[in-house]
Amino acid sequence: MQSYTIGQAARLLGVSPDTARRWADAGRIATHRDEAGRRLIDGRDLAAFSIEIARSAPGTQGGQGEEDGPYTTARNAFPGIVTAVKLGDVAAQVEIQAGPHRLVSLLTREAVEELGLEVGMWATARVKSTNVHIDRV
Repeated sequence: MQSYTIGQAARLLGVSPDTARRWADAGRIATHRDEAGRRLIDGRDLAAFSIEIARSAPGTQGGQGEEDGPYTTARNAFPGIVTAVKLGDVAAQVEIQAGPHRLVSLLTREAVEELGLEVGMWATARVKSTNVHIDRV
């Protein structure tokens, strides 16, 4: 299971690290410590929390800052966390919560398996025209 630091979680949620830290201190999201003493949030917990935050504050702005990643011509990037993966025999549906934005992409099962996408992973949805591309971070 992938885990995230407070800073990474803040970026995915579109808030400051101080806000994410306050939420963790208040018990709104569970954390655990790694060997170095850093607080980490399990990916599945962060995925569920991102949905809760988006539903409770529909008018808020999501964080969409600059990101390191692959070079691409698709400019509309939505970094977020995978909240659902539904696999069919041939096709698949992947949902990403990017701040207050929920993005759904239909792609091949093979593509989902090659990317190793699962709930709780950090991923980027890239939108170009009517296509949404998913990049694993």
